[in-house]
Amino acid sequence: MGISPSICVANLGPGERRKRLGVGIVALVVGVASSGFLVYFGARPAWSLLLFFPFFIGALGYFQSRDKT
Repeated sequence: MGISPSICVANLGPGERRKRLGVGIVALVVGVASSGFLVYFGARPAWSLLLFFPFFIGALGYFQSRDKT
């Protein structure tokens, strides 16, 4: 017995969704800019592991705003 999508209730209002989408977009821009910075300056590949955080926060903000959860 699964839960159908019509039963799920959104728990974020429009203002909170906009805020999370904004944070997600900013984090993705920071991730892309940081990756460009690392490539431009020829940083060691281990430094690219730090890019996980801005991309994760960006994806989290986007998906939370999209799914309203």
